[in-house]
This record gives sequence, C-alpha cells and structure tokens, in this order.
Amino acid sequence: MSVKRPVKADFLIAAQDHGYDLSDSQIESFLSLADETLGSYEAIDALYAAHVAQPTPVREHSKPANADNLHGAWYVKTHITGAASGPLAGRTVVIKDNVSVAGVPMANGSLSLDGYVPSEDATVVKRLLAAGATVVGKSVCEDLCFSGASFTSASGAVKNPWDLTRNAGGSSSGSAVLVSLQEVDMAIGGDQGGSIRMPSAWSGIVGHKPTYSLVPYTGAFPIERTIDHVGPMANNVRDCAVMLDVIAGADGLDSRQKNPPAVSCVATLDQGVAGLKIGLLREGFAIPGMSEPQVDALVKAAVAQLESLGATVGEASVPWHHGVALDMWNVIATDGAAYQMLQGNGYGMNVDGYYDPEIMSYFGAKRREHANTLSSSVRAVALTGHYSLKNLHGASYAKARMLVPELTRQYDEAFKDFDVLVMPTMPFVATPLTAADAPIEEYVHSALNMLANTAPFDLTGHPATSIPAGLADGLPVAMMIVAPRFQDALALRVAQAYEQVRGVFPRPPRG
Repeated sequence: MSVKRPVKADFLIAAQDHGYDLSDSQIESFLSLADETLGSYEAIDALYAAHVAQPTPVREHSKPANADNLHGAWYVKTHITGAASGPLAGRTVVIKDNVSVAGVPMANGSLSLDGYVPSEDATVVKRLLAAGATVVGKSVCEDLCFSGASFTSASGAVKNPWDLTRNAGGSSSGSAVLVSLQEVDMAIGGDQGGSIRMPSAWSGIVGHKPTYSLVPYTGAFPIERTIDHVGPMANNVRDCAVMLDVIAGADGLDSRQKNPPAVSCVATLDQGVAGLKIGLLREGFAIPGMSEPQVDALVKAAVAQLESLGATVGEASVPWHHGVALDMWNVIATDGAAYQMLQGNGYGMNVDGYYDPEIMSYFGAKRREHANTLSSSVRAVALTGHYSLKNLHGASYAKARMLVPELTRQYDEAFKDFDVLVMPTMPFVATPLTAADAPIEEYVHSALNMLANTAPFDLTGHPATSIPAGLADGLPVAMMIVAPRFQDALALRVAQAYEQVRGVFPRPPRG
C-alpha cells in the first residue's frame, strides 16, 4: 500500500507542536529523510498483507427489529455453533460489542467504530466456541465503554429490565440485560471501572471481574492496558464459574499476562463457607452523599446468612478505599484512556504482544469523522486527558501508578485477617436514565458517579464477584465479594454458598 508523503505544511504543524524553529531548507531536508523512512512503512504493509493478515469469514448476522429489542440490548444477532461437546455444550452466549467476533459487525457503542467487521475471533470467543457454546449475538455496550450507566451508546439507551425508565448499568449494559431477561444463558462483559459488576448489580444477575490478567484480553477493544479486564456474566454462580474455567489462562498473545496460574473454580464451588473469615469493608458502607441505607442493610443481611452457615464475620478497614482509590483511578483512566484508547487508537504502542492494525486504522479515521457524536463522557476524557498530557507531561499518571502498590498492600493487609472482603457492589439502586441532551455536567456525573466500590479493584487487580442480595423498592441490590489475587475460586465459592441459602432470585417483572 502506498503511504501518503507529508508536505511542508504537515511538518510546519509538527515542528510547532514540538517547539522546533526550522528554516524552509531544514524542513525540506527532513521531508527528504521522511520520504526514505516511509519506504519502510510501505514494505511493512506488504509483508503484513502477505504473512499476517487474514481474510474475513462470512458469518450470517442480522440487526433485530425494534419490536424485538424493546430494552435496546441487542446490537446484532447471529448463530455461531461451537464444538459438539464440552462444558458449555448447548449453552447460548452473547458477546459484549467491544469484543471481536470474526465476520460480525462491531461498534463498541460508538459511531466511531460502527460498520467495522473483525477478521478474527477474540481469544475468549475462540475458547467459548471450543467449549461447545453457541454465540447468538453481540450485546450493546456504552460509547467506547466509558460509562457506568446505560444511556451513552450511539444506538440509544439500554433499559433496565426491572424498570424501563432506569439505568441497567454499564458499560456491559446489553450483556446484563439479556442475561437478566433470560434471552441468553450467559454473556461476556468487560471491566475497567466496574463494567461487569455494575450492570450485573443493577440488572439482578451474577458478574465476576477476574483477577487482572487471568483472562486474556486479546481481541477486545482496549481502554487502558493496566485496568482492562474481561469476564463472565450469568444468572447463577455456577455458570459464571464454568465460564471462567473455560476462558481463563494465558494465550501467549496478551501482554497483560505473565504466566497466570491455572484455575479450577468449579472444583471448589460447593465447599461452603464454614470456617472462613468474612470482612465487612468499613469504607465500602455508609459512603457520605452516596450510600443508601437500604442497600447497606440488605448486604449486611446477606452476610448474616453466610455467618449462619459457619463463617466468621468482622469489620475490615482499608483507609484508601474511599476517596483516595477513586482519585487514583480518575487519573489513570483519564490519562491512560486519552493516551492509549484515543491517541493510540485502542492499542497504543511500546509493548510486546497482540495488536490489531485493522481496527486501529478504522477507528483512527472514524473517530475524527464522527468526533461530534462521541458521548460527553468520552469527550470529557479526551479534553482533560489531552490537557493533562500536554501540560503535566504524563507525570500525574506516573505518580498514580506508583501509588497503586500501596493501595494493593492495604487490601492485602486486610486479607491477612480475612479470607474475603464484602461490600455493596453499588452504593445505591439503579438511577433514572439521563436524557441524551442533558447538560454536560449532569450527563457526565450520571455516567460515572457510581464507581466508588468497584473501580479500586480494577487498579489492584483483585477478583470480585457481584451477586444479587435482595430488592429495595423493587430494584436489585448486590453484594460484592472480593478475594486475594488469583483466588477467583474463593470469591465464587462464597457467592455460591450465599446463592444456595438465598434461593432463586426473582426475575424482573418485564422479563
């Protein structure tokens, strides 16, 4: 492929951005050098096309009619059958639309990717199909996945199945709703600030954020490499555990992974909680200006049921959990997403491992073409991150990353006294949907005001399971169970014990 050469005006702009004072003759010299170097770019294009690029398979798919998509949760439907046998044989799975399914359109909730068709399945999709699952479609997610609410997708709001006027949670909004409505057996979600657990909580299903790097992110559209997670969502704990056993493990491609240990969550799922120590995280309850008393009460009642099964319950404290952790997440997510997801077109550079040049090229062009259609939450990140990177030079990001080990240490200290930590997944019940034309401040705050208990564990990488704990005024409330890193099986085991004593959670009235 021929690479367009720069002209004098291009280098004048570049020189100004770098603070270079160049004469016309100097610019001409640099243009000549660029012409030589860009010949290598053309050579790489040809080599990639010959040795790496894959043809896009043809897979049947269709956009559902509005009458068949009342909650706005489906992006596209398909029917891709997996292996004839396996732990997921006969089970239906929907894939969050930031995860590649070859031959099936992908939008990532945004016009900036709408129409893109991947040529290769993400690793998690390959593993689900190999385990016998049937992939029945892609679920709507929030605009570039940067919202904990469900009103930012370019396709429109995803409606809560318990109350159509309220948020379903995001950014894995469609995945949670389709599972809650039992239109699918299980779903894949992604989580950078709580995006598996938050919609699971508000939609009344089980969601598990795995330990960071346990499940390969290969083939999912990144936001920020150090907080990217992908994981299972289902109507019960066992399905989440089976699914996690299938998708976990190194794939040799994802740079986030450094030989994660093998897991077998199903094997220990029914061992109960007798003898376990459960810590109620003080800072996760009664959060000023945020927590609702009925939410805290329902979660504490759920823990009391675990105590009745033989667990010991006490109070744990992690001082940085409230306030400090969210400040750290704000800096890392803002600078990191601006640098990697936006300026770096999803993948950025400077790490070994898997890249998707086709999606980088497509998104890089389309995000400028559709810049004014991006959600206000994405544009807030773009503008603040651009300012920060230009004027603070990435140092704030570096400071926040250097503080993460201390936050991790504080949680790990608590795990010396307790096997798991428990708190509400969301401090309050599902909020009313925000209008697309709401004032910018209201829009962005509504999209990101619920991360207090979930985002810290994207920073530290601890596994966390969200499980319904009851209803408050007819809306789901969820308990979050956090375990030491790579002890995902323990978090799911505690959730399973609670699920068994709680009984079957009611289905939404509109399901």
